[in-house]
Amino acid sequence: MKTVNVSLVGVGGQGIILTADILAKTAALAGYDVKKSEIHGMAQRGGSVTSQVRFGESVASPIIQEGAADVLVAFDKLEAVRSAGVLAPGGVALVNDLYLVPVTVSSGQQAAVEDLDGRVRGAFGKLVLLDAMKIATEGAGNARTMNMVMAGALSTFCPFGEAEWLKAMAEMLSGPKAKLLEVNEKAFRLGREAAGA
Repeated sequence: MKTVNVSLVGVGGQGIILTADILAKTAALAGYDVKKSEIHGMAQRGGSVTSQVRFGESVASPIIQEGAADVLVAFDKLEAVRSAGVLAPGGVALVNDLYLVPVTVSSGQQAAVEDLDGRVRGAFGKLVLLDAMKIATEGAGNARTMNMVMAGALSTFCPFGEAEWLKAMAEMLSGPKAKLLEVNEKAFRLGREAAGA
């Protein structure tokens, strides 16, 4: 089987690294060779975060080349536009309908991006746009599960079943985090539904 490349982008504090970890764990549980990389940047200050997960029969490198991602998972619309070049022709962009105003814009150092919605729609041939924050807040009752809504939507584009995802989540959210498992599972299932599963 060909190697599947998934690039996850957003800003610090959105749960991108945990989402990538769960994807990598799910792929490993499904029997794939997995490689993962991450770039934190100024994550603690709301800066860009990128995590890349590659899985297949045999994966040599954790890095996804420009124009080679099968799925781009963007937790923020601005980061989606910034990272559009990583997506392969025919790849799917899964974008959270959210715009977090960068500090450089809110402080007046930089102008805001004009027509961000239009730029998102124009950047991707295959676009799935969902309001993961609204789904997490209203559906799961916890805004912090937004990343699991995105994971649920992502799962519809991956070659493993829901049971493998849930097993990986249970392993990642164990110990003191176990109390968070139920709400995260709910958010995950809502994300799958939102993406049409």
